[in-house]
Amino acid sequence: MKFAVRIALILILATLASPAPAQQSAAPSEPVKLADLLAEAERNHPSLKAAAQMVEARRARISQARALPDPQVSLGYMGDFAPFKTQPGDPSSYRTLGVMQEFPYPGKRDLRAQIAEKDVDAARWEIELARRRVLGEVRVAYFEMWGVDRALEVTRKNKDLLATLARITEERYKLGKGLQQDVFRAQLEVTRLLQRLTVLDLRRATLVGQLNALLQRPLDAPLGPLAPLEKAVFAYSLDELVERGVANHPEIRQQDERIAQSQLAVRLAERERFPDFGVGWDYQQRPGMPEMFGLKFTVNVPIFYKTKQKQMVTEAASERNAARYQRESLRTVLLFQVKEQFLAARASEELLTLYTKALVPQSTLTLEASLAAYQTGSLEFQSVLASFLGVLEFESSYYEELASFQKALARLEEITGIELVK
Repeated sequence: MKFAVRIALILILATLASPAPAQQSAAPSEPVKLADLLAEAERNHPSLKAAAQMVEARRARISQARALPDPQVSLGYMGDFAPFKTQPGDPSSYRTLGVMQEFPYPGKRDLRAQIAEKDVDAARWEIELARRRVLGEVRVAYFEMWGVDRALEVTRKNKDLLATLARITEERYKLGKGLQQDVFRAQLEVTRLLQRLTVLDLRRATLVGQLNALLQRPLDAPLGPLAPLEKAVFAYSLDELVERGVANHPEIRQQDERIAQSQLAVRLAERERFPDFGVGWDYQQRPGMPEMFGLKFTVNVPIFYKTKQKQMVTEAASERNAARYQRESLRTVLLFQVKEQFLAARASEELLTLYTKALVPQSTLTLEASLAAYQTGSLEFQSVLASFLGVLEFESSYYEELASFQKALARLEEITGIELVK
């Protein structure tokens, strides 16, 4: 029995004594690649299609804005009670037909068309914004699921090892070389790992549903094992991310178009003080009298300029100023978001180095020493178990931190548009 105990402990040690967490290999059955999921989401997500349709709707407004007002046609009569029946011999009785066409003051239609064009330009950025949001959500969910899968692998492996250790402890207790409380403690830790597996399985199922929703698949569609993940190289400084990313962010560019649009709206409001014109043609038919034709011109008189047209200018100027302030507000928020995710990525990167070069090797050596001392009877089981759980914690934390690092880069990519993860 003593030989069997040693063999089991050596197997545990050999499994856990790697100097750094090793990259997990993908399952042999067609691993799911991030690039494939991104392409599928870009093809199928309804928010991207909705944004594209909104651009087309805005584009249809350009010709409407440039078009003349609809002409007005009038038809009437004066005479008998019966419709369109004149009174014979009465020259004041007549039938009439009229046509009227209004013409806005020169330049107004062009300005309205330019405002509509700027609306289209702003809407185009909505497509890019929706695209970045969808792909960012896919990346974050993918990396989080990858971390959950690694946690499941580590937990299952260590549950089996801990179950072996629990059996060894039970055998030692039967031989009078161990304590019953050690058996109970080992069994308790196995149960805790089973609880962790249940939580992780539930989390993975939730992430599968989230990814399926982003891909427009049935929510309960299965999602196979994910492809191996290589740690991304993060070589950008904060200033580079801000300079290359924030200035070109879709919301910033969209707001630039809104500012230009509001400036055109100010010019249009200033031109509203100039009158519009109308040209009309009339035809009149009278009983027993020659037919009559008429031509007329109309012009609106802006006599309420102070309370109407002047206030239109004030309104447009205030909206322009609001658009400028909104741009600055968006820029401030984006700067904070870039710095937040930049610091998160750098912190995760430092922690990954710490796990690889210090925590995991040191905890492994501690476990090795504890196992050797336990076999000689110079160390109690509680210390061995604590060392075992320490290795488990650091190995799990390594993969969790790697997933957090990739998620931080994914969020930075969504903000800046710079390709950081593949």
